[in-house]
Amino acid sequence: MTGTERRQQLLNVARELFAEKGFDGASIEEIAHRANVSKPVVYEHFGGKEGIYAVVVDRETQSLLDRMVSTLHGGHPRAMLEQAAVALLSYVEDSHDGFRILVRDSPVASTTGTFSTLLNDIASQVEHILGQQFAARGYDGKLAALYAQALVGMVALTGQWWLDARKPKRDEVAAHLVNLAWNGLSHLEHKPKLRLTDS
Repeated sequence: MTGTERRQQLLNVARELFAEKGFDGASIEEIAHRANVSKPVVYEHFGGKEGIYAVVVDRETQSLLDRMVSTLHGGHPRAMLEQAAVALLSYVEDSHDGFRILVRDSPVASTTGTFSTLLNDIASQVEHILGQQFAARGYDGKLAALYAQALVGMVALTGQWWLDARKPKRDEVAAHLVNLAWNGLSHLEHKPKLRLTDS
């Protein structure tokens, strides 16, 4: 195995182990054992558990952020809300180990930590979009930050719950999130559906 291949193998093993046991529950010994290498090989590539964990978290953070940002490509605000909800839930569905790593050691409700920082990055992007929409509709632009945090937090906490629940299906969960965010409790639709192509 080349050095690059070995590094990727160790990252794959560590990702699975961190998702399963968390940072504190995982050990270099177990990473090495599962990869069928000696502990010094892991230390040589990453310097220790903190090093390999940092690389795994950085990769997951970038993957989720890229997915979220790439979906917010304009259009009607409801369509953008749908795109963002589906993007996060798709990440949970496709990369449940990665999402579990991000939320396990850095819960959504905390003010510091990787997942919280990531959510703040996403909320900043949403705030910019909401600010434009608020201005166009005559609302106070200073409230865009509050609404951005509320929307991103709602979707993220629901994603954390859905990680284990897995029911209802992704698009139905996204439709209900959008229903609540778009219509509010006083105007909830009885059977919401996504309108991803509507404007």
